[in-house]
Amino acid sequence: MTSTLYQQIQQLYDASSGLWEQVWGEHMHHGYYGPDGNLKKERRQAQIDLIEELLAWAGVPSDKTLCESYRILDVGCGIGGSTLYLTEKFSSIPQNNLKLDGEAEQNYSRSPDLHKTGASVTATGITLSPVQANRATERAKIADAQSNVNFLVADALNMPFPDESFDLVWSLESGEHMPDKIKFLQECCRVLKPGGTLILATWCHRPLGETAGELTDEERKELAEIYRVYALPYVISLPEYEEIVRSLPLTSIRTADWSKAVAPFWDVVIDSALTPSAIWGLLTSGWTTIQAALALGLMSRGYQSGLIRFGLICAVK
Repeated sequence: MTSTLYQQIQQLYDASSGLWEQVWGEHMHHGYYGPDGNLKKERRQAQIDLIEELLAWAGVPSDKTLCESYRILDVGCGIGGSTLYLTEKFSSIPQNNLKLDGEAEQNYSRSPDLHKTGASVTATGITLSPVQANRATERAKIADAQSNVNFLVADALNMPFPDESFDLVWSLESGEHMPDKIKFLQECCRVLKPGGTLILATWCHRPLGETAGELTDEERKELAEIYRVYALPYVISLPEYEEIVRSLPLTSIRTADWSKAVAPFWDVVIDSALTPSAIWGLLTSGWTTIQAALALGLMSRGYQSGLIRFGLICAVK
């Protein structure tokens, strides 16, 4: 990843993560508002629901018992929201034969609290932001999960892991930051164990082609502003992501467009940013965060026009 882009991404999340946690909590991603985006939900519940719906769509975990040592990689982990949630969920499912006696009846699938179960489920989260990695580590300690979870500052294009290290590679809204989408997906595939699952959810632009046509000058202008504000090199369409994934040694490849399901998120974020505490937080968090807040309407309008899409891919190695 280029040093300039690396620094831009790091600075964006170093500056904004504290305010985001204060206003929104530990999950730094879209929420799920039903297939047609018409369900009214408490904002944090919508974010938890997105995780649950992604897992259900991908069929993870399967009905089979988890392996004795199940390892999760969260690429672009933020402050550890998804990392801790996935670790808790996979440690708590009834099929896991490594649970402690008497805990099979408990169900934590919708709970963000981490409970010790004795299951050998571990997770690693990587981010470019030292502020995020440090806060995620603090949160793991608060949840008494530091023995199961660790967080690193690392480049997703050059991951510091051996081949075939993880049973699940989870990337929830980090692909848009990658300056080399091919290299990124190659790395995800490289660190995935045979039989392991890749789940990717990422910002895309609309499909191109004979029917849809190429991006217009106005669309390119809108995307350029989103790129500038959110430290993105570029985004691609879901069919382009699928083409890359099909060039890799992956099977059972599936894709989906969940744009309608997540589009209400941005209007909810705009509303939450208008509270006195959020406004004060913005004013004290620096110009980078203020610019990102001022650009929230760009994403809302992008979904409304169909230019911005929320793409999903899952595959098995």
